[in-house]
Amino acid sequence: MRLDKWLKASRLIKRRSIAQLACEQGRVLINERPAKAASSVKASDIIHLELGSFAQTVEVLLIPEKAPSIQEASSCYRIIEEIRRK
Repeated sequence: MRLDKWLKASRLIKRRSIAQLACEQGRVLINERPAKAASSVKASDIIHLELGSFAQTVEVLLIPEKAPSIQEASSCYRIIEEIRRK
């Protein structure tokens, strides 16, 4: 699955267009490498997001076939680290 679609499906980023923009700006890393919106995501990948004063590192657990419900979305990943800056 494409990175921008996975970020939207997992509800880590609200809209796909915002996910694409974050990738273009270098704010998204897959396995410590800058990622493009079209990069493939697979289970066990480590994704790092830098969004404003918020940074989050997650491990991909599941690639959904269709958009999951709000309750199921959090089962797509495991939070490794969260940082909130002032």
